[in-house]
Amino acid sequence: MLKLILVEDDIDLAAAVIDYLELEGMQCDYVSNGPAGLNLIEQNDYQAVILDLNLPKMDGLTICTKMREQGIDTPVLMLTARDSLQDKLLGFDAGADDYLVKPFAMAELIARIQVLAGRRSGQVRCLKVADLQLNLQEKLAYRNECPLKLSPTALKILEVLMRESPNPVSREKLMHNVWGDQPPDSNSLKVHIYNLRKQLDGNANKVLLHTVSGYGFALKADK
Repeated sequence: MLKLILVEDDIDLAAAVIDYLELEGMQCDYVSNGPAGLNLIEQNDYQAVILDLNLPKMDGLTICTKMREQGIDTPVLMLTARDSLQDKLLGFDAGADDYLVKPFAMAELIARIQVLAGRRSGQVRCLKVADLQLNLQEKLAYRNECPLKLSPTALKILEVLMRESPNPVSREKLMHNVWGDQPPDSNSLKVHIYNLRKQLDGNANKVLLHTVSGYGFALKADK
């Protein structure tokens, strides 16, 4: 079952959307103002966010921007009465993944949600795992606020691992995502993982980079 959140101040519209989503077998949390919406998004793992543009206390653009700055890569479908190109560009620049102009057909809403829920957003600007941060715009990584010295290839490997965290990533997927259809020999990956592990965990109290025997690697904090 898909778990969604709707942040919308039009109570009548929200009730209609939630009823329709439930008929389609989707679970939907609901809030009517910006701060409450951001709080729930930060605390829950949703498959998609349905976000109104005009909200009391904090608008949808601000919520979207704060999500991406925190590394929350949940896909965002922005709802708005504004249909100009400039308004849509502002939404995409803030980190929205798709736009739906009011009034809309419920069937179209469902179709767009199903597409978005199958992926994580590419709009995220910063990834976080425990005390590790990766700034995707500046191509810089930090552990406990200390900068890490990583090669461009190591940064790509780290990004793949952080996007999938805490799930393991196979060696084959890592090599494909980093080198594409012309991967180097397996020793290259070993060398990059070795150097990445030294930077990540060499001086840290908690290990983040784990080897999954016979499969690949996982980035997660030890319990």
